Formats: sequence, structure tokens, C-alpha cells
Amino acid sequence: MKLLIIYANKFAYKTSLKSLESASEATEQNSIENAVVGFIHVEEKDEVNLSNVETKLIKNLKWAARKNNTERIVLHSFTHLSQSKASSEITKQLLDNSEQRLKKAGYEVYQTPFGYFLDLDVKAPGYPLARLFKDI
Repeated sequence: MKLLIIYANKFAYKTSLKSLESASEATEQNSIENAVVGFIHVEEKDEVNLSNVETKLIKNLKWAARKNNTERIVLHSFTHLSQSKASSEITKQLLDNSEQRLKKAGYEVYQTPFGYFLDLDVKAPGYPLARLFKDI
């Protein structure tokens, strides 16, 4: 898994183009303030030990949220960080499981529409813990 974490003063999105034929129809837009945004790329190798990868993803997101003094986390499927890709079903399963686990831990969690390209508006401050990259 590749994980790009950006702390955003503002993260706004609007559905643009459907990129996955099996994705349910969605016309959605949202704007979230003071949130950690996880740009998540699940790789083929992650399918073997998905539970372990999921736990590491959650730990990294929670750590970044604490360091940036927020309880808001956005999960965004972003398949542009590696050549290797897990199946869309596995990726969606990981996102849904992670969302539920983070909510149970007390976080306010958002998930961007799966299977869509989005118009993004990101306002991020310029300090070191506002941008993190992890190779899980």
C-alpha cells in the first residue's frame, strides 16, 4: 500500500467522471475542514494480508490526525501511486472496514465516492506534518 497523507484546512470534492463501471451512480459534493486526508493506493501484494495492511493504514491515519490536532479523517481511493493495483472489490472492502474501525475509535470519517474521478479543492498549510508519505 502506498499512502499519501495531507492535512487540509479545507478538502472539497465534486464527482466528475465515473472511472469504474461497477461503481454505483453518484452525484456528490462535499467540503470538509481541518481534516487528515488519506490518498490510499492498495496494491496487489496487499490482498494476501489485507487485515495487517488495514491495521497499519488505520494506525498511520490516527497518528497523523493526533499530530495535526483533528478528529476528522477522509478516506480517498487514489490509484496513482504505484503500477500495481489490488482489485476494486478488495480496495473498497479495505476502505469500508477502515471507515467503520475509525468511527468506532471516535473519529469523524468521510469517504469520497468510490470509482469516480473527482474535482478537488485542497487547501493545505505548509509545515512538515501536513504532508506525509508511507509505503506500507
